[in-house]
Amino acid sequence: MKSKLFIGLSFIFLCVVAMIVARPVPIVSESEALIEEGIVTNIYEGGVKDIVFKLENNDKIFYINRGLEQGLDIASLKEKLIGKNVIFKYPKHWTPLDWDNTTKHISKVQTNNEVIFNELKK
Repeated sequence: MKSKLFIGLSFIFLCVVAMIVARPVPIVSESEALIEEGIVTNIYEGGVKDIVFKLENNDKIFYINRGLEQGLDIASLKEKLIGKNVIFKYPKHWTPLDWDNTTKHISKVQTNNEVIFNELKK
């Protein structure tokens, strides 16, 4: 009897964890987005075709999910953005996979009034 209870509780726990981890990043409007500004020091591929950005004096990791599949190119982004001040807009989102909340899904990238990437709600 105890083993059936343990198995049942374990299954419920795993289902709850799976729902939390698999929760998609929300697409928000510009007014709902959080903002981070800084100078780009590095851009590289990470994850599965993600484009990762590092900002000067900032421990957060910013990424465009599947950015390489969306027509963005790392070499041209490096040429255009390394050493430049950018504004990132992103949704407030937390997942247990990022327990310390340092990885941010970028919804908009802009520099010098030029929008480089945008997936915000209109």
